[in-house]
Amino acid sequence: MTSYTDKGPKPDIGKFYAFDHLTFYVGNAKQAASYYVTRLGFEPLGYKGLETGSRKYAYHAVKQNRIVFVFVSSYEPNEEEVGYHLMKHGDAVKDIAFSVENLERIVARAKERGARIVKDIWEESDFNGTVRFAVIQTYGDTTHTLVDRSLYTGLFLPGYVRSPEDNLTKTLPIIQLNFIDHVVGNQPDKEMEPAAKWYETIFQFHRFWSVDDSQIHTQYSALRSIVMSNWEETVKMPINEPAKGKKKSQIQEYVDYYGGAGVQHIALNTDDIIKAVSTIVYSSIGNRRHNQSCKYYSIQ
Repeated sequence: MTSYTDKGPKPDIGKFYAFDHLTFYVGNAKQAASYYVTRLGFEPLGYKGLETGSRKYAYHAVKQNRIVFVFVSSYEPNEEEVGYHLMKHGDAVKDIAFSVENLERIVARAKERGARIVKDIWEESDFNGTVRFAVIQTYGDTTHTLVDRSLYTGLFLPGYVRSPEDNLTKTLPIIQLNFIDHVVGNQPDKEMEPAAKWYETIFQFHRFWSVDDSQIHTQYSALRSIVMSNWEETVKMPINEPAKGKKKSQIQEYVDYYGGAGVQHIALNTDDIIKAVSTIVYSSIGNRRHNQSCKYYSIQ
């Protein structure tokens, strides 16, 4: 294991504050959001859909403390963006959004360094102010949305209305998840270093921590990982790749089944991991299983 003390020069192009939200492309946004509410302690946050003037997509946002997930599904059977992503990857994280300061300079530098700008700076407004955005392509089909919400005081983002309260939340235990700690991106073999270099070059992230297959392995599987972070170390993006073992690496299995590079898992901070996991397990009544000798539970 290697921990890095040299962050390099402090970026002068703007600041990355934290993870703003994650966007999932899913087959049924309302149902996906409901799962996180009833199983993982989230609360309904905001909604965009037919009733609010969004004619193509349904958006359901859920929140727990500083964690916000947005689930998106398409109304149209032949819609290509969400539909193709679902066909290729299944329900999955499409976008990792960061809250930033000085959006213009971050985007300008990204352009200078060769980033693919999926959507250049634009703004959206409502009675609560204005939010400015830009979207940049990262590994695989995954994107980063940069969000400047310094002039906005609304619920979540313009266009969203408050979601109706879910009466089940009043009867469920509190799980207490705090914030997104890190988001892991799995890469095909020999793609970890180029992906890590992309974050160094485009966002001026630095290497926070790394391990190789001599340190992370079992008898059958192994991996390599580099954790990239912003200067303040409030955003951490581990980049993994497979390593050879007696059997196929779990990272290679992910890449094979997912159809390329993508977000493998999301780590959520909690003050008491035993209590949080126990609460999640025991609230997942529909997933309880029993055998003759003992009870065991699975979360799916």
